[in-house]
Amino acid sequence: MRSRGWAGSTPASDEEAISRILTAVDEEIAEHGPAIRLAEVARRLGVTRQTVYRYFPNADALLIASAMRAVNGFIDQVADHVSGLNDPIVAVVESVSFGAENLAGDPQLETLLTRQDNGEALTSLTSDTAIAFCLSVFHRLDVDWKLHGFDDTALRELAEMTLRTVQSMLTDPGPAPRTGLALRSFISRWLGPAILYPRLTSLSIHGLASDDVDRVKQGGQQFPVS
Repeated sequence: MRSRGWAGSTPASDEEAISRILTAVDEEIAEHGPAIRLAEVARRLGVTRQTVYRYFPNADALLIASAMRAVNGFIDQVADHVSGLNDPIVAVVESVSFGAENLAGDPQLETLLTRQDNGEALTSLTSDTAIAFCLSVFHRLDVDWKLHGFDDTALRELAEMTLRTVQSMLTDPGPAPRTGLALRSFISRWLGPAILYPRLTSLSIHGLASDDVDRVKQGGQQFPVS
């Protein structure tokens, strides 16, 4: 860890440095809104911008990390809530529903996700930082992702789609926000097939012998073959 700066009080570890950087971000957001500048964060800390860049590549990463910290251990809450669910559809739908219900009204997230009067763009919940947080949740679920057809690329895409769904629910819940069973049914109906897709495409139906295909068709069942 670099020892220069920090207004004469050097952090004892990288973890403490990150915590102090995020505290400075929180202060900037409280005073000036989410359109933060790394230079101002660095000034609060008494360090150079390069020191902040060492821990966070850009302002968006700072905003997302600040938001994730503000949800007070939300990753642990989600993991505990869906513990024991090994079906990917059930686990992800419940995770999304739990997030939509429990993050709604969070002042930090509302500040970050709401478009400002000056037209500043919404903070992206699909940044690399946010996706990394989402993947950390997925890896803690009791789901055998490979068994269900997910490779690294598919799992990352699912993380992106999950975050997009949560962001939509938080920023525009609708005139009559869904909760409970209604929320879970809605998410399951439209996100569920996407979660099932990698499993379907991993089935070896394209490797069936031609006589097997004919037998299936004669039985009145049809499926796409290449």
